[in-house]
Amino acid sequence: MKILLLIFLATITAPAGLFAREWTSADGSRTFRGELISFENDKVTVRRSDGKTLIFAINLLSESDQKFVNSGEAKATGNTGNAGAAEWLRWRGADISDHSPDKGLLKQWPAGGPQQLWVYRDAGLGYSGPAISGGKLFTMGARDAAIFLIALDAGTGKETWSKQIGVYFKNNWGNGPRGTPTVDGDRVYALGARGKLVCVKTDDGSILWEADMVKDLGGKVPGWGYCESPLVDGDQVICTPGGGKGAIAALDKMTGKKIWQSGEVKDGAQYSSVIPIEHGGKRQYVQLFQKTLAGVSAETGELVWRSDWTGRTAVVPTPIYRDGHVYIASGYGVGCKSVKLGAAGKVDEAYRNEVMINHHGGVILVGEHLYGYSDKGGWKCQEFATGKEVWSSKELGKGAIHYADGMFYCLSEKDGTVALVEASPQGWQEKSRFTLDPQTKLRSPRGKIWTHPVVIDGKLYLRDQELIHCYNVRG
Repeated sequence: MKILLLIFLATITAPAGLFAREWTSADGSRTFRGELISFENDKVTVRRSDGKTLIFAINLLSESDQKFVNSGEAKATGNTGNAGAAEWLRWRGADISDHSPDKGLLKQWPAGGPQQLWVYRDAGLGYSGPAISGGKLFTMGARDAAIFLIALDAGTGKETWSKQIGVYFKNNWGNGPRGTPTVDGDRVYALGARGKLVCVKTDDGSILWEADMVKDLGGKVPGWGYCESPLVDGDQVICTPGGGKGAIAALDKMTGKKIWQSGEVKDGAQYSSVIPIEHGGKRQYVQLFQKTLAGVSAETGELVWRSDWTGRTAVVPTPIYRDGHVYIASGYGVGCKSVKLGAAGKVDEAYRNEVMINHHGGVILVGEHLYGYSDKGGWKCQEFATGKEVWSSKELGKGAIHYADGMFYCLSEKDGTVALVEASPQGWQEKSRFTLDPQTKLRSPRGKIWTHPVVIDGKLYLRDQELIHCYNVRG
């Protein structure tokens, strides 16, 4: 039997990764799930779902896997090998950690901020973030009475195409879509605030299929609209319609046909996005609802475990998984907690406290510590294992956070100030700041600058409603 694996590298801690691809040996005798890191000449580097990094020869792969590596499809992994520039395929990145893979970035900005490369002024109203692949930036926005999926040239900011994918969504905290598109190969998936999920071609926006969270899956539009960013995992698209037919659903990513719905989990949809995890040799999808944190089988949607939550009004931040522990946080005075997953659906609460009352600016795990803005106490550093507060700071004010190359990019929701802060458990160590210019005049009077920052391929992308900014942060 051919030996697929040539070299085992050091074991590393696996991120909350999107290990979506099944790799198979040429003779079909070995398979495993892993994330493509890079490839050069005849060697492929893959990080397996258990954290081991492996190097193997391309000629020992199955024919379909060889084709994947040698084609443009491999760019969908976000690797930085011969596939070209790094990519940002979805909300919080391909591994859903909100860690940019970029290295060699500026550690301090000029007095006026980094060089502004371009500003795009017609993104429409909304808070949709960027997904970046194949030199294109994909986002969504409301123009007049319609929702558009928009593709820009990521290098120049010029519009490549736009496609109407839904009707206007309006409320008193700002109008337009909230979720971020997801790119998978030559397709992009996007969910509008009223529940229409579309799959379109990345090259021209041609619609390949549509599904409706309400009409097709029995869901109900939550008060601030559907905000989820779809998860593409293997052959499935995972979404959260909520409701009595099953709160979580899996669709065939090529056709949009339903594969399963989680009948045992019937909570209403909230504003968080599903994460995939591997635990006890089984793949699961984890989602946060207002009163429930749950994991379901990736194969069938059957309930694997459930834990109660005390969310109120809205729960937004995406869960974080590492080493058998799931961490969640919510705003509106609720706080955070961590649960430890055991065997046979057993789940124990590790801690619950009010250290991190995170509304929607996000929490990021770096090393052994969590970072984000808490409505009680400001910017916080918190121990992942114990939940204990390490430090707090009221610099900058409330906002969103992103991580790249040892630094946090923190964006003030109030006035568009961006701070470059060293990611350290030693305290708030700010190195630079600047303020977005220009700023939109069309924001809702009550809305703020809520779209999270993204750094990829040496560029910082920021959105203020219809304005998308691009800055050069490469060192």
